[in-house]
Amino acid sequence: MKRRRHKKIIELIENFDIETQDELADRLHQEGFQATQATISRDIRELKLSKVPGKGGRQKYALLNHQEHQMEEKYVGILKEAFVSMDCAQNILVIKTVAGMAMAVGAALDKIGWKEIVGCIAGDDTIMCVIRTAEDTKTVMEELDKIVG
Repeated sequence: MKRRRHKKIIELIENFDIETQDELADRLHQEGFQATQATISRDIRELKLSKVPGKGGRQKYALLNHQEHQMEEKYVGILKEAFVSMDCAQNILVIKTVAGMAMAVGAALDKIGWKEIVGCIAGDDTIMCVIRTAEDTKTVMEELDKIVG
């Protein structure tokens, strides 16, 4: 749901001059999305939206790093397509992938830039991720589950 909402927010700010969170909330509501002000504020931060000059001296939201966002979506696509399973031992996360895709998934994990992941080593169908702490490993596994689920 969050990914669909983010995609819709990007679509809305590209097609309309949206100056405030209230305007964005109204547009989302018209498109069938229910979102609180807190959710919209969080979405704006996560999407790294910025205010830029619009028409008539007004400000509007814009996605300044649109290319970066498109790349992140590609990495998520790689994760979804190649992921098979995962397991952990303390702060080591082992991810199984489709044959030949481990390096691509490892690179995608590195590029997504989760602060919990120290680094990844990939073979043909297996990735070993070193995670900062055992608790962080649980967090990463939950996030991966959301992506590939």
